[in-house]
Amino acid sequence: MKRAFKYRFYPTDVQAAELSRTFGCVRTVYNMALAARTEAWARQERTTYNASSAMLTAWKKTEELAYLNEVSSVPLQQTLRHLQTAFTNFFAKRARYPRFKSLKKSRASAEYTSSAFRFRNGKLTLAKMKGPLAIVWSRPLPAGAKPSTVTVSRDSAGRWFVSLLVEDPAVQALPASDAAVGIDVGLDHLLTLSTGEKIANPRHERRDRARLAQAERAVSRKVKGSNNRAKARRKAAKVHARIADRRRDYLHKLSTRLVRENQTLVIEDLTVRNMVKNRSLARAISDAAWAEFRSLLEYKAAWYGREVVVVDRFFPSSKLCSGCGALQSKMPLRVRTWTCDSCGTTHDRDVNAAENLLAVGLTVSACGAGVRPQRRTPGGQSATKQETHGATRGIPRPQADGRSQQGHTHLPPSPATSSAGRRSSSG
Repeated sequence: MKRAFKYRFYPTDVQAAELSRTFGCVRTVYNMALAARTEAWARQERTTYNASSAMLTAWKKTEELAYLNEVSSVPLQQTLRHLQTAFTNFFAKRARYPRFKSLKKSRASAEYTSSAFRFRNGKLTLAKMKGPLAIVWSRPLPAGAKPSTVTVSRDSAGRWFVSLLVEDPAVQALPASDAAVGIDVGLDHLLTLSTGEKIANPRHERRDRARLAQAERAVSRKVKGSNNRAKARRKAAKVHARIADRRRDYLHKLSTRLVRENQTLVIEDLTVRNMVKNRSLARAISDAAWAEFRSLLEYKAAWYGREVVVVDRFFPSSKLCSGCGALQSKMPLRVRTWTCDSCGTTHDRDVNAAENLLAVGLTVSACGAGVRPQRRTPGGQSATKQETHGATRGIPRPQADGRSQQGHTHLPPSPATSSAGRRSSSG
């Protein structure tokens, strides 16, 4: 299994200058190639990677772009491959149309293949670079690992990182288990499990909100374009980086634990990008990072032979009684506990939702239906298999009194219940 190991390193002034120059050349080549391909597309002409590579060779021979010869050619070729992948995803309707790289907003990075670096005795030396990089080996690489690609990057806080892609034999499928869990996300509690466990929301951004506000006010007071403004901006970026690092570390530990303990994990498909349009909850939703948590669960489940079942977002998990299957007509956000009118069971809103997610996920997964909704993007839909409201297929329909023949009701969403059953940002 290919796995990337990311480390921080501290370049010398000469190395930092060379890498910064490489980042600039990579950005220039990417933007020029994207512009050329966009113009060709407008003429209804097809441009391939080989054609873009030929254009790069011609650009290097011009006087105004001769500086492209001063850096390693491998990162420039790699950025053309990345552009080709971006167009492939766009035409497959998995992503939006490629965008130009910005000096201020785009990630500064360069990728080197094995022909452009030397890795010996724990020392990494890049092409056209003086001396090895001073890497802080925070954890060892797998024994005998040989990197196939190396990616060097610099974040907005001015920190330098190197990522080595190696074959990791330690990533293997875990022993099969019968354990399964339904996961309901929220804001009061980050996760609520079908077992009844509630995992606290650390609210990392709130802990540093005062420090962040002070740093951003300092940026706003400085003259645009001045060195003092650049220094203040880096200080604010360091606060943002501190928040993001803590959040990512917490989500990694949490997702690893859940994947190791459970064979099947059932979550709900949420449109976070629409939820953050709520001006009252946008900051809290962004800090919770539900989309990042889902991504971590999915790739770790693929690593360790687990299954992630994603239930349709219109499934009314909060309004459905997990005991008798009766569907409530209304469930305002302020209601955190409620009593079923049919069976008299008192439910915790979030625990009940997690139990319903688990029940419907296991039922449909056993039936073999497509239960993972496609992630809609501005460029189209992903290629992941989906059936209409797949997460509610095969669920017994209720009788007139709201009870199902098998004791649980999981209704396919209808026009009358879709809006009422839509999941809220607080679960």
